[in-house]
Amino acid sequence: MSREVMSETAFREVNFDGLVGPTHNYSGLALGNVASMTHGGLVANPKEAALQGLAKMKSLRDAGYAQGVLPPQQRPDLGMLRALGFSGSDAQVLARAAGEAPQILRAVCSASSMWTANAATLTPSVDAPDARVHFTPANLQSSFHRFLEPATTGRILAAIFRDETHFAHHLALPASPAFADEGAANHTRLCGDYGEPGVHLFVYGRQAFGWEDETGVVPARYPARQTLEASQAVARQHGLAEHQTVFAQQHPDAIDAGVFHNDVIAVGNGPVLLYHEMAFLDEQATLDELRDKMHVPLVPIRVPLEAVSLEDAVASYLFNSQLLSNPDGSMTLVVPGECQERESVWRTIQDYLLAGHNPISEVVVKDVKQSMRNGGGPACLRLRVVLSDAERAALSGRVLLDDILHDELVTWVERHYRDRLAPADLADPQLAMEALAALDELTAILAIGAVYPFQL
Repeated sequence: MSREVMSETAFREVNFDGLVGPTHNYSGLALGNVASMTHGGLVANPKEAALQGLAKMKSLRDAGYAQGVLPPQQRPDLGMLRALGFSGSDAQVLARAAGEAPQILRAVCSASSMWTANAATLTPSVDAPDARVHFTPANLQSSFHRFLEPATTGRILAAIFRDETHFAHHLALPASPAFADEGAANHTRLCGDYGEPGVHLFVYGRQAFGWEDETGVVPARYPARQTLEASQAVARQHGLAEHQTVFAQQHPDAIDAGVFHNDVIAVGNGPVLLYHEMAFLDEQATLDELRDKMHVPLVPIRVPLEAVSLEDAVASYLFNSQLLSNPDGSMTLVVPGECQERESVWRTIQDYLLAGHNPISEVVVKDVKQSMRNGGGPACLRLRVVLSDAERAALSGRVLLDDILHDELVTWVERHYRDRLAPADLADPQLAMEALAALDELTAILAIGAVYPFQL
């Protein structure tokens, strides 16, 4: 898969993958995430999870794609446990939480920040009226374990994208059900080349205000996590105009089948939108509006229900794949290994995607099984940031992956991470100390300064 990236390209997409944290475990916290719910209570391997993520990053970087790294968050969140009334020493706080509220303990130990597709929504400078890259951390208010993330996410993004000449940071939206925001997992930018003007497709599951009886279609089994109002607010923060945005409702039947984010049922890159027949409530209207507003022809790749069922789409995470541009105009689809395990999915990849009249010329399989068991595939693990040469040069810290950084991070993982972690182990005060020491060292490796609410 080796290829050279054209040096004259002024704008490139950098995939910032989240490092898997030392407390990676299977607690089954995410309602509506079938994989997370199914594997809850099993024993996880944090070391393997982190190394799988780093292997994916390195292979893509070696293939010529720009690759960045985002650090995990501090877990367990002892500050939140204390705010919830658990007092005493750290060991006493953990023991009380384990005995009185084990689900809360599991939540404050979650390593869910590894899925950086949820970290924020961003607008490239080429689309923004002030010609800066705009970031809004997702409030993630729909689930407690993720609601803990936005403040630290904002500090991390501000530390890396620090130069105010090039970068603008907004506060997360109010943590209210009316403005439930899940970040870039429900946002896709479609364009020609990355440096050309784009159209931003925001996908929501429900509308908080002003439902009309004939349009108030919502899922019946699982909650819709993103609101229209949240998507509209982010677009306003970033200065996006009406001709730059499309707001589409996700199909409620897909949400009820376990499609908790749009990136589990659709993925876009450049002018290509690869999507399942059941991705949007009004498929035709969504495509028509995209075609009307895009500066280049839309290239839709529709996978019909008869080819891949919703169950197989969710189990394989076919659409939670990375779609990457190559210098010759072709695209590479990076899929999880689970796609090979579902006959209908693998057949569709071979006979329909690769053999079809579309830019996808290559499919690469990656093993991210530790993440997949918790409900996150290759696309969940990365935040896509389109940057110009000047913007890349303005990044702070040491976050763009190269061979030296990769090797240092592998050594760091092997030194600090456990190879076995069950939910019952989360009350171990030694785990908290191990995680604290690991993150303290990581901030020095990445040179991002004090982004965590702790001191050793």
